[in-house]
Amino acid sequence: MKKIKFKSIFISNCLLLLLLLLLLLLLLLQSPISTAKSAIEDQQVHIKASDFPNEFLFGASTSAYQIEGAVVEDGKSVSNWDIFCRTDDGTNGDVADDHYHRYMEDIEIMHSLGLTAYRFSISWSRILPRGRFGGVNEAAIIFYNSIIDNLLLRGIEPFVTIFHHEYPQELEDRFGGWLSPLMQEEFVHLAETCFKYFADRVKYWITINEPNLFSEMGYERATYPPARCSPPFGNCATGNSDSEPLTVVHNMLLGHAKAAKLYRDQFKSKVDGLMSIAVCAFMYTPLTDNMYDKEAAKRALAFNVAWTLDPLVYGDYPQEMKNYHGSELPSFSSEEKELLKDSIDFIGINHYGVLYAKDCVHSSCLCNDSSCTQGSDRPIRGFVYTTGERNGIPIGERTGMSRFFVVPSGMEDIVDYVKERYDNKTMFVTENGYSSPSDEDDIYEHDVKRIQYHRSYLAYLAQAIRKGADVRGYFIWSLMDNFEWSSGYAIKFGLYHIDRLTLNRIPKLSANWYRDFLGNSSIVVDADSSIALTYENKDLSRVQSQ
Repeated sequence: MKKIKFKSIFISNCLLLLLLLLLLLLLLLQSPISTAKSAIEDQQVHIKASDFPNEFLFGASTSAYQIEGAVVEDGKSVSNWDIFCRTDDGTNGDVADDHYHRYMEDIEIMHSLGLTAYRFSISWSRILPRGRFGGVNEAAIIFYNSIIDNLLLRGIEPFVTIFHHEYPQELEDRFGGWLSPLMQEEFVHLAETCFKYFADRVKYWITINEPNLFSEMGYERATYPPARCSPPFGNCATGNSDSEPLTVVHNMLLGHAKAAKLYRDQFKSKVDGLMSIAVCAFMYTPLTDNMYDKEAAKRALAFNVAWTLDPLVYGDYPQEMKNYHGSELPSFSSEEKELLKDSIDFIGINHYGVLYAKDCVHSSCLCNDSSCTQGSDRPIRGFVYTTGERNGIPIGERTGMSRFFVVPSGMEDIVDYVKERYDNKTMFVTENGYSSPSDEDDIYEHDVKRIQYHRSYLAYLAQAIRKGADVRGYFIWSLMDNFEWSSGYAIKFGLYHIDRLTLNRIPKLSANWYRDFLGNSSIVVDADSSIALTYENKDLSRVQSQ
């Protein structure tokens, strides 16, 4: 009897052990540790510039209002941001980084880092202070010509953004800015002016920066000028958050298409240049595993990324948007569709993070954390609730921006999405950057997390390229700390710290790292302070201008 009982216990224990082994095997098969992605995230990242194609461009990005200053100097007019900042909290771009007077110093900094490209924008209110109602400002032509010439002299390819959120306030006062079709013609006039003076040397053009983000912030949430909105997105004196963003993007897309045709017809032959647009491109992942949230994640991508890109590649808005919008979604004529179709030569991707997506069609959605936004149950948001948290746990490490989380695998995922949806059209990552949290020590020698961020994102980008994605360049946002729009100077993305009293450019640890990376150093940087000290003891003056 004892033998039978012992045998029974032995068999039971063997079965239990077998079940545990099967469960462990199943977990191992499903575990992200077995994937290439986690290999990048869980191990020290070894990435060098030589891991990218030979002609790959490495650069940094800025925009005019955020760095130039010289607010009404040499004929510049009052811009939409000049007015907005007078009514906000008093922080403004009157001086910014004083790039207007220090641009040669900044170009020397770029050269010392080893950049092969630099993305900057033209100030609309500087070059055409009154739009079509006035003439060209010759002082602005001299200024931008000097930037372009000195970049090329140092082997740095200029990437010129024609419109980056800033325009003469007079255009807003006269006819309502981007809410009016008249703005399309104003923009074409701006583009033609830029082409006339700069197209003989500039090969890469980005017509408009982030139409999707500009329309959301300016006409849905009122955190950018002209600060228009309606409930539940905000309480403004005027605006309609459900429809005005659609009108604004519609006018921007047609303005782009007209400018692209003008360039190809009259200016492209000068240097065989390329035309693009830059889109704010978050990646989205389902909040849960249910089918509705999975569809919501796809819908979020369509309502954000494809909203801008589908018309410029295929000639019309995404079907996902047509399914949920009624008459408020503008339509294109057959002639406009032909004008829009294939009006870009490459795609500019501005990528900063990943968000969870939750369906709001089949369930209620309430915004109850700092990383979500109001209005998720509205057509303008695609009936998708997006957030950076699940059950109180962030999707990745927090940064200084409430909706920017560190999720390096998102870089490969967004590139793959664009690759698949647009038949692997050429891409450039035109912005990618890390903003330090307010509670993090951001003294310039110790921005190790910024280095970790860029190394990890570059590693995933290299992996996407190895898998066939046609990506040809990467731009860090930003070359230096600057006026970060409605966040003022509190948020810092730069490789260089700007002393707000002296405006001196002071290299951070990340500037030293980027120079070494571009020189093919394989030094691994982690959170260990001793690693930071290794860099600290180097001569930081090597990355300062002379």
